[in-house]
Amino acid sequence: MSILRKILFPLALVYGIIILIRNFLYDSGVFKSTSFSIPVICVGNLSVGGTGKTPMIEYLLVLLGPNYKTATLSRGYGRATKGFHLLKETDDATEVGDEPLQFKTKFKDSIVAVDEKRVRGISVLQEKCAPEVVLLDDAFQHRKVRAGLYILLTTYGQLYSKDYILPMGDLREPRAGAKRANIVVVTKCPRDLNSRAQAKIRESLKLEAYQKLFFSYIAYSKHLYKENKMGLITSLADQKVTLVTGIAKPKPLCDYLDGLQINYDHLDFPDHHNFTSSDLEKIAAAPIVLTTEKDYMRLKGVLNHPNLYKIPIKMKFINSGLEFDSQIERYILNEK
Repeated sequence: MSILRKILFPLALVYGIIILIRNFLYDSGVFKSTSFSIPVICVGNLSVGGTGKTPMIEYLLVLLGPNYKTATLSRGYGRATKGFHLLKETDDATEVGDEPLQFKTKFKDSIVAVDEKRVRGISVLQEKCAPEVVLLDDAFQHRKVRAGLYILLTTYGQLYSKDYILPMGDLREPRAGAKRANIVVVTKCPRDLNSRAQAKIRESLKLEAYQKLFFSYIAYSKHLYKENKMGLITSLADQKVTLVTGIAKPKPLCDYLDGLQINYDHLDFPDHHNFTSSDLEKIAAAPIVLTTEKDYMRLKGVLNHPNLYKIPIKMKFINSGLEFDSQIERYILNEK
Protein backbone atom coordinates (compact mmCIF):
# COMPACT_ATOMS: atom_id res chain seq x y z
CA MET A 1 0.00 0.00 0.00
CA SER A 2 1.40 3.41 -0.97
CA ILE A 3 2.17 6.14 1.58
CA LEU A 4 -0.60 8.32 0.14
CA ARG A 5 -3.17 5.58 0.65
CA LYS A 6 -2.04 5.14 4.24
CA ILE A 7 -2.47 8.89 4.80
CA LEU A 8 -5.98 8.80 3.31
CA PHE A 9 -7.02 5.72 5.31
CA PRO A 10 -8.79 7.67 8.13
CA LEU A 11 -10.91 9.60 5.60
CA ALA A 12 -11.76 6.40 3.73
CA LEU A 13 -12.70 4.70 7.00
CA VAL A 14 -15.11 7.50 7.98
CA TYR A 15 -16.63 7.62 4.49
CA GLY A 16 -16.99 3.84 4.39
CA ILE A 17 -18.75 3.74 7.77
CA ILE A 18 -21.20 6.46 6.67
CA ILE A 19 -22.07 4.51 3.50
CA LEU A 20 -22.43 1.24 5.44
CA ILE A 21 -24.87 2.92 7.85
CA ARG A 22 -26.79 4.41 4.92
CA ASN A 23 -27.07 1.01 3.23
CA PHE A 24 -28.15 -0.62 6.50
CA LEU A 25 -30.93 1.94 6.92
CA TYR A 26 -32.20 1.19 3.41
CA ASP A 27 -31.86 -2.58 3.83
CA SER A 28 -33.74 -2.50 7.16
CA GLY A 29 -36.55 -0.33 5.79
CA VAL A 30 -35.81 2.76 7.91
CA PHE A 31 -35.13 4.66 4.68
CA LYS A 32 -37.81 4.12 2.04
CA SER A 33 -37.10 2.40 -1.29
CA THR A 34 -39.82 2.57 -3.94
CA SER A 35 -40.67 -0.43 -6.10
CA PHE A 36 -42.61 -0.27 -9.35
CA SER A 37 -45.12 -2.51 -11.08
CA ILE A 38 -43.05 -2.78 -14.26
CA PRO A 39 -39.62 -4.42 -14.73
CA VAL A 40 -36.82 -2.05 -13.70
CA ILE A 41 -33.23 -3.04 -14.56
CA CYS A 42 -30.44 -1.10 -12.87
CA VAL A 43 -26.99 -0.93 -14.47
CA GLY A 44 -24.18 0.43 -12.32
CA ASN A 45 -20.89 -0.12 -10.57
CA LEU A 46 -19.12 0.24 -7.25
CA SER A 47 -16.28 2.33 -8.65
CA VAL A 48 -16.03 5.80 -10.10
CA GLY A 49 -16.59 5.81 -13.88
CA GLY A 50 -15.13 3.90 -16.78
CA THR A 51 -16.66 0.43 -16.32
CA GLY A 52 -18.69 0.32 -19.53
CA LYS A 53 -22.20 1.27 -18.39
CA THR A 54 -23.05 2.99 -21.68
CA PRO A 55 -22.20 -0.05 -23.87
CA MET A 56 -24.20 -2.24 -21.47
CA ILE A 57 -27.28 -0.01 -21.72
CA GLU A 58 -26.95 -0.06 -25.51
CA TYR A 59 -26.64 -3.87 -25.46
CA LEU A 60 -29.88 -4.05 -23.48
CA LEU A 61 -31.61 -1.64 -25.87
CA VAL A 62 -30.65 -3.88 -28.80
CA LEU A 63 -31.80 -6.97 -26.91
CA LEU A 64 -35.11 -5.62 -25.58
CA GLY A 65 -36.08 -2.92 -28.07
CA PRO A 66 -37.64 -5.20 -30.70
CA ASN A 67 -39.98 -6.93 -28.22
CA TYR A 68 -40.64 -4.45 -25.43
CA LYS A 69 -41.42 -0.76 -25.17
CA THR A 70 -38.18 0.14 -23.41
CA ALA A 71 -37.29 3.38 -21.65
CA THR A 72 -33.89 4.52 -20.43
CA LEU A 73 -33.63 6.85 -17.47
CA SER A 74 -30.37 8.63 -16.58
CA ARG A 75 -29.42 11.42 -14.24
CA GLY A 76 -27.96 13.36 -17.16
CA TYR A 77 -24.54 13.92 -15.63
CA GLY A 78 -23.10 17.38 -16.27
CA ARG A 79 -26.24 18.87 -17.83
CA ALA A 80 -27.12 22.50 -17.21
CA THR A 81 -30.78 21.73 -16.44
CA LYS A 82 -32.72 20.12 -13.61
CA GLY A 83 -35.81 17.98 -13.37
CA PHE A 84 -37.48 15.56 -15.78
CA HIS A 85 -36.83 15.86 -19.50
CA LEU A 86 -37.92 13.53 -22.30
CA LEU A 87 -35.24 13.59 -24.97
CA LYS A 88 -35.58 14.51 -28.64
CA GLU A 89 -32.85 13.95 -31.24
CA THR A 90 -32.53 17.71 -31.62
CA ASP A 91 -31.62 18.25 -27.96
CA ASP A 92 -28.22 19.61 -27.00
CA ALA A 93 -25.81 17.61 -24.84
CA THR A 94 -25.37 20.56 -22.46
CA GLU A 95 -29.10 20.40 -21.67
CA VAL A 96 -29.57 16.63 -21.36
CA GLY A 97 -26.13 15.05 -20.93
CA ASP A 98 -23.92 13.36 -23.50
CA GLU A 99 -24.75 9.72 -22.74
CA PRO A 100 -28.56 10.07 -22.82
CA LEU A 101 -28.27 12.00 -26.09
CA GLN A 102 -26.12 9.20 -27.46
CA PHE A 103 -28.85 6.68 -26.59
CA LYS A 104 -31.51 8.78 -28.30
CA THR A 105 -29.35 9.38 -31.39
CA LYS A 106 -28.50 5.70 -31.87
CA PHE A 107 -31.91 4.32 -30.90
CA LYS A 108 -34.27 6.85 -32.41
CA ASP A 109 -37.47 4.98 -31.54
CA SER A 110 -36.51 4.38 -27.92
CA ILE A 111 -37.76 6.39 -24.95
CA VAL A 112 -34.90 8.26 -23.28
CA ALA A 113 -35.36 10.53 -20.29
CA VAL A 114 -33.26 12.28 -17.66
CA ASP A 115 -34.14 13.11 -14.08
CA GLU A 116 -31.86 13.40 -11.07
CA LYS A 117 -34.76 12.06 -8.96
CA ARG A 118 -35.22 8.55 -10.30
CA VAL A 119 -38.47 7.78 -8.43
CA ARG A 120 -40.08 10.83 -10.00
CA GLY A 121 -38.51 10.00 -13.36
CA ILE A 122 -39.97 6.49 -13.48
CA SER A 123 -43.37 7.77 -12.32
CA VAL A 124 -43.48 10.41 -15.06
CA LEU A 125 -42.37 7.87 -17.66
CA GLN A 126 -45.21 5.57 -16.62
CA GLU A 127 -47.69 8.41 -16.91
CA LYS A 128 -46.47 9.85 -20.21
CA CYS A 129 -45.04 6.88 -22.10
CA ALA A 130 -46.25 3.65 -20.45
CA PRO A 131 -42.99 1.72 -20.98
CA GLU A 132 -42.90 -2.04 -20.49
CA VAL A 133 -39.29 -2.01 -19.19
CA VAL A 134 -37.18 0.75 -17.63
CA LEU A 135 -33.37 0.73 -17.76
CA LEU A 136 -31.75 2.76 -14.99
CA ASP A 137 -28.34 4.05 -16.07
CA ASP A 138 -25.70 4.43 -13.32
CA ALA A 139 -28.08 4.00 -10.40
CA PHE A 140 -26.53 1.24 -8.29
CA GLN A 141 -26.08 3.64 -5.35
CA HIS A 142 -29.50 5.27 -5.89
CA ARG A 143 -31.27 3.37 -3.12
CA LYS A 144 -34.51 5.36 -3.28
CA VAL A 145 -35.51 3.09 -6.17
CA ARG A 146 -35.68 -0.65 -5.61
CA ALA A 147 -34.99 -2.18 -9.00
CA GLY A 148 -36.12 -5.70 -9.83
CA LEU A 149 -32.77 -6.67 -11.36
CA TYR A 150 -29.32 -5.25 -10.61
CA ILE A 151 -26.43 -5.57 -13.07
CA LEU A 152 -23.08 -4.68 -11.52
CA LEU A 153 -20.11 -3.92 -13.76
CA THR A 154 -16.44 -4.18 -12.81
CA THR A 155 -13.47 -3.88 -15.13
CA TYR A 156 -10.96 -6.64 -15.81
CA GLY A 157 -8.09 -4.23 -15.07
CA GLN A 158 -9.53 -2.99 -11.75
CA LEU A 159 -11.83 -5.46 -10.04
CA TYR A 160 -13.81 -4.05 -7.15
CA SER A 161 -12.46 -6.91 -5.03
CA LYS A 162 -8.96 -5.42 -5.39
CA ASP A 163 -9.96 -1.77 -4.98
CA TYR A 164 -10.40 0.51 -1.97
CA ILE A 165 -13.08 2.93 -0.82
CA LEU A 166 -12.75 6.61 -1.71
CA PRO A 167 -10.45 8.49 -1.27
CA MET A 168 -7.96 5.64 -0.87
CA GLY A 169 -9.22 4.02 -4.05
CA ASP A 170 -12.07 4.40 -6.54
CA LEU A 171 -14.95 2.62 -4.78
CA ARG A 172 -18.10 4.66 -4.16
CA GLU A 173 -19.16 2.23 -1.46
CA PRO A 174 -17.64 -0.76 0.36
CA ARG A 175 -17.27 -4.05 -1.50
CA ALA A 176 -20.16 -5.50 0.52
CA GLY A 177 -22.48 -3.44 -1.71
CA ALA A 178 -21.85 -5.95 -4.48
CA LYS A 179 -24.20 -8.37 -2.71
CA ARG A 180 -27.17 -6.34 -4.06
CA ALA A 181 -26.29 -7.43 -7.61
CA ASN A 182 -28.12 -10.27 -9.32
CA ILE A 183 -25.67 -10.24 -12.22
CA VAL A 184 -21.98 -9.27 -12.20
CA VAL A 185 -20.25 -8.54 -15.50
CA VAL A 186 -16.48 -8.23 -15.76
CA THR A 187 -16.02 -5.74 -18.59
CA LYS A 188 -13.16 -4.77 -20.90
CA CYS A 189 -11.63 -8.24 -20.77
CA PRO A 190 -9.16 -9.54 -23.36
CA ARG A 191 -11.14 -11.29 -26.09
CA ASP A 192 -9.25 -14.53 -25.49
CA LEU A 193 -9.68 -14.63 -21.71
CA ASN A 194 -9.47 -18.34 -20.94
CA SER A 195 -11.43 -20.41 -18.43
CA ARG A 196 -8.52 -20.57 -16.01
CA ALA A 197 -8.26 -16.78 -15.83
CA GLN A 198 -12.04 -16.53 -15.47
CA ALA A 199 -11.94 -18.96 -12.55
CA LYS A 200 -9.32 -16.81 -10.77
CA ILE A 201 -11.52 -13.73 -11.16
CA ARG A 202 -14.55 -15.63 -9.87
CA GLU A 203 -12.54 -16.67 -6.81
CA SER A 204 -11.42 -13.06 -6.25
CA LEU A 205 -14.97 -11.67 -6.43
CA LYS A 206 -16.35 -14.19 -3.91
CA LEU A 207 -19.87 -14.12 -5.34
CA GLU A 208 -22.96 -15.39 -3.58
CA ALA A 209 -24.79 -18.47 -4.85
CA TYR A 210 -27.63 -16.36 -6.30
CA GLN A 211 -25.27 -14.19 -8.37
CA LYS A 212 -24.44 -14.92 -12.02
CA LEU A 213 -21.05 -13.96 -13.43
CA PHE A 214 -20.31 -13.02 -17.05
CA PHE A 215 -17.27 -11.74 -18.94
CA SER A 216 -17.33 -9.21 -21.76
CA TYR A 217 -15.03 -7.18 -23.99
CA ILE A 218 -15.25 -3.96 -25.98
CA ALA A 219 -15.39 -4.31 -29.76
CA TYR A 220 -14.40 -1.18 -31.67
CA SER A 221 -15.97 -0.52 -35.04
CA LYS A 222 -13.92 -0.81 -38.21
CA HIS A 223 -15.80 2.20 -39.49
CA LEU A 224 -15.78 5.93 -38.80
CA TYR A 225 -18.97 7.98 -38.78
CA LYS A 226 -19.87 11.62 -39.14
CA GLU A 227 -23.56 12.42 -39.31
CA ASN A 228 -24.83 10.11 -42.09
CA LYS A 229 -21.45 9.38 -43.67
CA MET A 230 -19.29 6.34 -43.05
CA GLY A 231 -15.76 5.26 -43.94
CA LEU A 232 -13.17 2.66 -42.95
CA ILE A 233 -10.92 3.57 -40.05
CA THR A 234 -7.96 2.23 -42.02
CA SER A 235 -8.45 5.20 -44.36
CA LEU A 236 -6.77 7.29 -41.65
CA ALA A 237 -3.44 5.52 -42.14
CA ASP A 238 -0.64 7.94 -43.07
CA GLN A 239 -2.86 10.95 -42.27
CA LYS A 240 -2.47 13.53 -39.53
CA VAL A 241 -5.10 12.61 -36.94
CA THR A 242 -5.98 14.20 -33.60
CA LEU A 243 -7.71 11.93 -31.10
CA VAL A 244 -9.95 13.80 -28.66
CA THR A 245 -11.20 11.97 -25.58
CA GLY A 246 -13.14 13.13 -22.53
CA ILE A 247 -13.74 9.71 -20.99
CA ALA A 248 -12.53 8.07 -17.79
CA LYS A 249 -10.26 5.47 -19.38
CA PRO A 250 -9.14 6.11 -22.99
CA LYS A 251 -6.30 3.56 -22.99
CA PRO A 252 -8.27 0.72 -24.67
CA LEU A 253 -9.14 3.03 -27.58
CA CYS A 254 -5.53 4.15 -27.83
CA ASP A 255 -4.40 0.51 -27.84
CA TYR A 256 -6.88 -0.24 -30.64
CA LEU A 257 -5.60 2.63 -32.78
CA ASP A 258 -2.00 1.66 -32.06
CA GLY A 259 -2.78 -1.87 -33.24
CA LEU A 260 -4.06 -0.44 -36.51
CA GLN A 261 -0.88 1.65 -36.77
CA ILE A 262 -2.87 4.89 -36.86
CA ASN A 263 -0.56 7.83 -36.21
CA TYR A 264 -2.32 10.33 -33.96
CA ASP A 265 -1.85 13.11 -31.42
CA HIS A 266 -3.96 12.62 -28.31
CA LEU A 267 -5.84 15.46 -26.59
CA ASP A 268 -6.83 13.74 -23.36
CA PHE A 269 -9.48 15.55 -21.28
CA PRO A 270 -11.20 14.48 -18.01
CA ASP A 271 -14.42 12.46 -18.10
CA HIS A 272 -17.49 14.52 -19.18
CA HIS A 273 -15.22 17.49 -19.87
CA ASN A 274 -16.94 20.71 -20.90
CA PHE A 275 -14.85 21.96 -23.80
CA THR A 276 -13.72 25.57 -23.42
CA SER A 277 -13.24 28.03 -26.27
CA SER A 278 -9.49 27.45 -25.96
CA ASP A 279 -10.01 23.67 -26.24
CA LEU A 280 -12.21 24.12 -29.30
CA GLU A 281 -9.68 26.37 -31.02
CA LYS A 282 -7.00 23.73 -30.52
CA ILE A 283 -9.27 20.95 -31.81
CA ALA A 284 -10.48 23.02 -34.77
CA ALA A 285 -6.88 23.48 -35.94
CA ALA A 286 -6.50 19.72 -36.49
CA PRO A 287 -7.03 18.48 -40.09
CA ILE A 288 -8.83 15.30 -38.93
CA VAL A 289 -10.50 14.85 -35.53
CA LEU A 290 -11.36 11.40 -34.22
CA THR A 291 -13.36 11.06 -31.02
CA THR A 292 -15.60 8.75 -29.00
CA GLU A 293 -19.36 8.58 -29.45
CA LYS A 294 -19.91 10.27 -26.09
CA ASP A 295 -17.53 13.14 -26.88
CA TYR A 296 -19.03 13.48 -30.35
CA MET A 297 -22.40 14.28 -28.73
CA ARG A 298 -20.83 17.31 -27.03
CA LEU A 299 -18.52 18.40 -29.82
CA LYS A 300 -20.92 18.30 -32.75
CA GLY A 301 -23.01 21.16 -31.37
CA VAL A 302 -20.09 23.50 -30.67
CA LEU A 303 -17.44 22.57 -33.23
CA ASN A 304 -17.95 23.25 -36.93
CA HIS A 305 -15.36 20.89 -38.37
CA PRO A 306 -15.60 19.15 -41.77
CA ASN A 307 -13.63 16.12 -40.59
CA LEU A 308 -15.03 15.34 -37.15
CA TYR A 309 -15.44 11.55 -36.85
CA LYS A 310 -16.66 9.22 -34.12
CA ILE A 311 -15.78 5.58 -33.62
CA PRO A 312 -18.62 3.40 -32.26
CA ILE A 313 -18.12 0.56 -29.80
CA LYS A 314 -20.13 -2.47 -28.74
CA MET A 315 -20.03 -4.69 -25.69
CA LYS A 316 -19.76 -8.39 -26.51
CA PHE A 317 -19.79 -11.39 -24.23
CA ILE A 318 -17.14 -14.09 -24.02
CA ASN A 319 -18.87 -17.43 -24.63
CA SER A 320 -22.02 -16.83 -22.56
CA GLY A 321 -23.99 -14.10 -24.32
CA LEU A 322 -27.04 -16.30 -24.88
CA GLU A 323 -27.14 -17.21 -21.19
CA PHE A 324 -27.04 -13.51 -20.26
CA ASP A 325 -29.86 -12.76 -22.71
CA SER A 326 -31.95 -15.58 -21.25
CA GLN A 327 -31.39 -14.28 -17.73
CA ILE A 328 -32.75 -10.87 -18.73
CA GLU A 329 -35.71 -12.34 -20.62
CA ARG A 330 -36.64 -14.61 -17.69
CA TYR A 331 -36.64 -11.69 -15.30
CA ILE A 332 -38.94 -9.62 -17.52
CA LEU A 333 -41.34 -12.49 -18.15
CA ASN A 334 -41.51 -13.28 -14.42
CA GLU A 335 -42.35 -9.66 -13.65
CA LYS A 336 -45.26 -9.50 -16.09
